[in-house]
Amino acid sequence: MPIRPARPDEAAALTALAIRSKAHWGYDATFMALAAPHLAIPPDLFAAGRVWVSHDGDPRPLGVMALSLPDATGLIDLALLFVDPPAMGQGHGTALLQHARLTARAEGAHRLRVLSDPNAAAFYRSQGAVQIGTAPSDAIPGRRLPLLEWRLS
Repeated sequence: MPIRPARPDEAAALTALAIRSKAHWGYDATFMALAAPHLAIPPDLFAAGRVWVSHDGDPRPLGVMALSLPDATGLIDLALLFVDPPAMGQGHGTALLQHARLTARAEGAHRLRVLSDPNAAAFYRSQGAVQIGTAPSDAIPGRRLPLLEWRLS
């Protein structure tokens, strides 16, 4: 599955992809209105070269993934990972996650962590993540989300 760095001029298209992916889980309009601003790809991640896309040979992105910078404890956060609904089940999520883990390991991280949508948690577990707790949603007041982690060393 080809992976390439995302281009800043793709920010709007990648945000739209993230919104379509989140909406795939059947969330209502109120939920999506609250979540949408938090699904925008942060410009600082583009500037730092921390955003990648998957595609199928055509340069059009079918998935997007972003990583935080490593912290002093050897932790990198999987800031986001979304696959366009028509491309789900074709390996894009797995390829992007593998790229995230390899990148984090190459940067010296010992752990990769993700605050997951409950609907995506089973995918992360199937890829070796372990739930380490829950944490508050940054978008939906009062909502708690699964916090999962991979040990990279």
